[in-house]
Amino acid sequence: AGKLIYTNAYYYLGHFSKFVRPGAKRIASSSNRDQLSTTAFINTDGKIAVIVLNRSNDQLAYNLAVEGKAVAVTSLPHSISTFVIE
Repeated sequence: AGKLIYTNAYYYLGHFSKFVRPGAKRIASSSNRDQLSTTAFINTDGKIAVIVLNRSNDQLAYNLAVEGKAVAVTSLPHSISTFVIE
């Protein structure tokens, strides 16, 4: 019909590309919550990008832990959050 329609995938890719830079390597990450999905990358500058997807209808509190240090975080329903660790 000649219309341009932006889907969720378009916005997800845009979000990822802001924090996961060319040459980044995927590193291990995990979640102990069924409603939260996570992935992480180390960029060529050494910064780690951790991306968390909340697939639920609920606001969820959790702890983001990296190398023995943790911070309390709250994820809004159906949101993507990115944390950059230097």
